[in-house]
Amino acid sequence: MKTFASLDGWREFRESLTAAPLGFVPTMGALHAGHLSLVEASLRDNACTVVSIFVNPKQFDEAGDFAAYPTDTEADLRQLEAVGVDAVLLPDAVQIYPDDYRFRVVEDDFSHRLCGAHRPGHFDGVLTVVMRLLNLVRPDNAYFGEKDYQQLLLVRDMAAAFFLPVSIKACPTVREADGLAMSSRNRRLDAAQRALAPALHRALQNSETADEARRVLSGKGFDVDYVEDIPGRRLAAARLGETRLIDNVPR
Repeated sequence: MKTFASLDGWREFRESLTAAPLGFVPTMGALHAGHLSLVEASLRDNACTVVSIFVNPKQFDEAGDFAAYPTDTEADLRQLEAVGVDAVLLPDAVQIYPDDYRFRVVEDDFSHRLCGAHRPGHFDGVLTVVMRLLNLVRPDNAYFGEKDYQQLLLVRDMAAAFFLPVSIKACPTVREADGLAMSSRNRRLDAAQRALAPALHRALQNSETADEARRVLSGKGFDVDYVEDIPGRRLAAARLGETRLIDNVPR
């Protein structure tokens, strides 16, 4: 497995690649089984798989959340090498944002709803970094998890709107045995919060309406940002202490 902290080194390697198709999995590290399910999908579908690890400062609406985001790059690299990833891109913010974020991707409708209504500027940061990474990697296929369902829809629409030559692949949410959607942020839950957290998924599944799910979660002690139904999906975000959890289920 090759690793690239330098974009110049990465570009040289990318020009030398002849294996096709090329799959890409963008991550912020702190890898768990959910991330690895995306990697495994790429490995099945493509001749070459590239993973990026970059904790994107521009998608955090709270400085404390960015500072607290878990990182363990050495452990991440061991996992990626074990499953057979071909290359890992490890850029820093100076390389990704040489313009100091002067140029960015802004979506002016769906990104202002749901998570976007509670995290101003979040999706500008997400879409901008994904656009930059897609331009750097130039993959045939890129893999995103359904846990971040709003993000998935926005990335897919952005790729279509800008005629990007990439297929955005959706992968199912990976859950713990008790139903909690896997997330790097789950590490920040204390024991009592972790025991309560699976109630988010159960409320989304078992409630007749979004309003009922919101009442159930509030009654259990969640600080609910939203529960909302969109065509084919019910989405929610809620906090336990300082940790913000998101989830969604088909409907």
